[in-house]
Amino acid sequence: MSLVNLVVTLVVVGVLLWVVNTYIPMDRKIKSILNVVVVIFVILWILSGTGLLSGLNGVRVGG
Repeated sequence: MSLVNLVVTLVVVGVLLWVVNTYIPMDRKIKSILNVVVVIFVILWILSGTGLLSGLNGVRVGG
């Protein structure tokens, strides 16, 4: 995983999360749950991509 790929992915995920939180009307609890799920997924993806989380070797995100 290159640093550029990591930064671009984080920016895209951040912008999409901001768009959902700003422009899509949802209950505050649902938005909080969505934010937590996305953050946990991104953290696991980063740890797996950098090799720090070797337990997810079978899970592939992207190419």
